[in-house]
Amino acid sequence: MRHPGPPRFTSVGEPVELAPRAPDPDADYTWTVADAPDGVAASVPDDPVVEFAPAEPGTYRLRLDGPTRSFTQTVRVFPDERRPARFELHVDDLPVPASELESLCLVSHFNERLVGADRPVREGDTWAFETELPPGHYPYGFCIDDDLHDQVRDDLTVPGPGRPRVRLDATVDGDHVVVTAEPSAAVDSDRGDDDVDVEFFVDDRDSLPADAATVDGRTLRVPVDEAPDRLRVHGVAVGERHSVADTVDVRPGDESTGSESSVVRPNDPPEWAASPTVYEIFVRSFAGETPDTTFAELERRVPYLESLGVDCVWLTPVLESPTTHGYHVTNYFETASDLGSRAGFESFVDACHDAGIRVVFDLVINHTSRDHPFFQFFAAGVDDYDDYYLPRDNDVGAQYYFDWTHIPNLNFGSLAVRDWLLDVVDEWSGVVDGFRCDVAWGVPHGFWKEVHDRTPADFLLLDETIPRDPAYHESEFHMHYDTTLYGALRDVGAGDEPADAVLDAVEDARAVGFPDGAVHLRYVENHDEDRYLDECGAAPLRAAAATPFVLPGAPMIYYGQERGMTEYRGPMAWHDGDTDLTEFHRDLGALRDDHDVLRDGDVERIDYDAPDSAVAFARDDGDDRVVVALNFAADAASVTLPEPVDGTDLLSGDDVATGERSVAVSDAVVLRTE
Repeated sequence: MRHPGPPRFTSVGEPVELAPRAPDPDADYTWTVADAPDGVAASVPDDPVVEFAPAEPGTYRLRLDGPTRSFTQTVRVFPDERRPARFELHVDDLPVPASELESLCLVSHFNERLVGADRPVREGDTWAFETELPPGHYPYGFCIDDDLHDQVRDDLTVPGPGRPRVRLDATVDGDHVVVTAEPSAAVDSDRGDDDVDVEFFVDDRDSLPADAATVDGRTLRVPVDEAPDRLRVHGVAVGERHSVADTVDVRPGDESTGSESSVVRPNDPPEWAASPTVYEIFVRSFAGETPDTTFAELERRVPYLESLGVDCVWLTPVLESPTTHGYHVTNYFETASDLGSRAGFESFVDACHDAGIRVVFDLVINHTSRDHPFFQFFAAGVDDYDDYYLPRDNDVGAQYYFDWTHIPNLNFGSLAVRDWLLDVVDEWSGVVDGFRCDVAWGVPHGFWKEVHDRTPADFLLLDETIPRDPAYHESEFHMHYDTTLYGALRDVGAGDEPADAVLDAVEDARAVGFPDGAVHLRYVENHDEDRYLDECGAAPLRAAAATPFVLPGAPMIYYGQERGMTEYRGPMAWHDGDTDLTEFHRDLGALRDDHDVLRDGDVERIDYDAPDSAVAFARDDGDDRVVVALNFAADAASVTLPEPVDGTDLLSGDDVATGERSVAVSDAVVLRTE
């Protein structure tokens, strides 16, 4: 039995799940509310895994009694952030006549707050669903007869301020550990940075005397001689809303033993993952038309990955599954028999490491295949497995999301499930360099926090949350799908938005509350989406492909994107691919490697003149400054810049100057400022 983890931060109306860590499935665990704000009555269910949902803000302390020890965990509850939200569909927008409508449901596209929402209510000529949600943007769909392929999609913005942000830093300064907080107000807040408060919380796992820490404004100090061997301090910025918490992990050192002090920021990515070029392989298609893909065939193609300048490869699932995509897992401890042995997989990983390429494993733990033995036992009423899956309301079968009938949802309220899945994490985290976590939005935050603490210090955790959500950065994930930029690139490519929507998407990360240390996976395509070439055509593809490489974060190439493929999971186009496009991607990777400013520099809006199909901006890291221009149209665009530049394009090597401050942009140019 381990301590249940760091303090938790939530708001009224947003329950927080609490669970024992490394649980013994056969042991008894009991939660109680040990301390609550004055005059507030609060309780928790009599279960080992509970949802704590207090009706009043304040600081609560909950006690977990286990078979051998007891622990206390702090939960800070902020005021209710929710506001009224109304989703509407007019009968004229139905894809079938209203008289033929048998059922109608509202679903979010992967947003956990709306998945499985109640049925809309008919109000005259309008179907409506009313609820309360925090400020933000919510894509959704009205689905006919529960068929996700026959639906009306839209999106709703709930007005209100974004989140403030905070960064913690720490030093061991003489006789004290000193933790400083730098908060920043929400982008659209009426408050300035100086008006944002900071709350500090010492981790309940660290035995610090109650009066040892002193707080003066935005600084917390602890005498070294009272500090434990490990001191974890969490900080939250508080404005109109509260921020994602930041954390510092301090080891003060000991002069008597000669150990030196150290400070770690666990929310930051491993150094190698701060800005890698990622390549996603849809495994069973990568060998091409004729050979079957095996680990040996993957290993044979490592030189190709090297030629693209890839730093990290993400493989779709390689575990036993009845499907070609692999997301219906039937055995979590064995590699898929058609791909090869575990030894073959480890040989591929070793070959990647020899080439300087890290390997990310697709971890699928929100659900299993319905062909997994555990689900078969659950469905057949075997007692030991009766709590492994979430039962449907009618107790027939298990819950699933959307129309994913073949992948029932696991029950994280079961200690046996948690214990089993932690074994899965341990099994593979020693083999690969990171996990891409499928349907991360469907797994409780507390479980991801345990995974974060359980994996090696230099291990990458990448979430699939759609839309992206900064809450998953709080002691959970280092890298996040940039769903906002993905959508903007599609809209620009289709001609629905001007090209400067790219900059709006980049700025959105800060507006919704992502800390600067969060890494965003920036991509044009992935295995769940139609190819950009197929959806938007050839004209905007090169500008779209260049965009992730000229922005901070982690640019990703989906296999075949660089070969001009149109089939989103088809055989890799080895013999008939677009070699010019492939070279263009190689040039993009080399450009990013050669110019640190493209990885680390700030994105700065500039006053340029160009058609709507083009956008220009600067990247500046204090030592170097470049101007980037992108053009998504078929014909070259003339872009006039506000500052003088060297006319030689760093990407192509061509002279693109057409005047004193004007350049011709076919797709993408990067120019050093004079």
